[in-house]
Amino acid sequence: MGWPVQEGVFEAGDLSLHRGGVLKGARIVWRAHGTLSPARDNLVLYPTSYGAQHPDIEWLIGPEGVLDPTRWCVVIPNMFGGGLSSSPSNDPYWPALVTPRDNVAAQRRLLAEVFGVERVHAVYGWSMGAQQAYHWAAAHPGAVGRIVVNCGSARTSVHNRVFLAGLMAVLEAAPEYDGVARFRAPPRGAQRAFGRIYAGWALSQDFYRAGLHLSALGAPDLETFLRTDWEERFARRDAADLLAQLRTWDAGDIADDPRHGGDLARALAAIEARVLLMPSETDLYFRVADNAAELPHLRHGALRPIPSIWGHRAGNPVANPADAGFLRAEVRAFLEG
Repeated sequence: MGWPVQEGVFEAGDLSLHRGGVLKGARIVWRAHGTLSPARDNLVLYPTSYGAQHPDIEWLIGPEGVLDPTRWCVVIPNMFGGGLSSSPSNDPYWPALVTPRDNVAAQRRLLAEVFGVERVHAVYGWSMGAQQAYHWAAAHPGAVGRIVVNCGSARTSVHNRVFLAGLMAVLEAAPEYDGVARFRAPPRGAQRAFGRIYAGWALSQDFYRAGLHLSALGAPDLETFLRTDWEERFARRDAADLLAQLRTWDAGDIADDPRHGGDLARALAAIEARVLLMPSETDLYFRVADNAAELPHLRHGALRPIPSIWGHRAGNPVANPADAGFLRAEVRAFLEG
């Protein structure tokens, strides 16, 4: 790489959680790309998404990428439950629920105590990373200048929660499940089913109709695609971590705060940051309609749907140059203001 890269582990101690309980000895594994400016005003926070770890999302960082590390100091904090930071797979005292707000609270301490940054230039996130971006702006309105909500929402919608409930039910039905949060042995059959269910939601009907799983992603047939792109992807993760992050995702709601009393419109109106909403036109669970309903309540909001048939994965276009180009142009212009 032609730019500085740092990494480390932030020891956050015992964290009191938003919905009750304590995350004991909390740890955030992080990586940073680029150099913090003398004024400490060029930090872009880039939280991880569901089941992802920082190597999975670094592809868009580069001088010609979406996030330019020669301009910005891009800090990636691995989300709790993802297997690197505190997670069921590495924490025997894992609590019942860690929310997006809990992640954001710990991330704010990371930036203050490790980087000396009290106000970030921007938070950029895709999917569950976008949820964290929204929670940053709502929980700490004076601490962030901009957020990019890429295929995410301020509150997990009812339809999205139906999707999550199906995935949770698959894992919880495994004979290896302990009935609480863990598994006595890897639930291989459940994880295989989990991956196949996910494949039907993450990509659109139009994507499959066009045969892009074959032509764009190089699979010889549908069965191979389901096995290599979905079963094997989720088999790399601990099932307890997958379940914990589903529960985090399900709990996403920026209005779950005494200041707002569950009133989403009030929570949105209290956001001071500039907000770029970038849903995919064909996302099956983070819908354009969700962001369109949020937009009128934002002080400084813009809606830029990604014109794509790649469904949810339009927001993470690793193998999709057209969507990557759209994302790059919109995000770069927004970050520069």
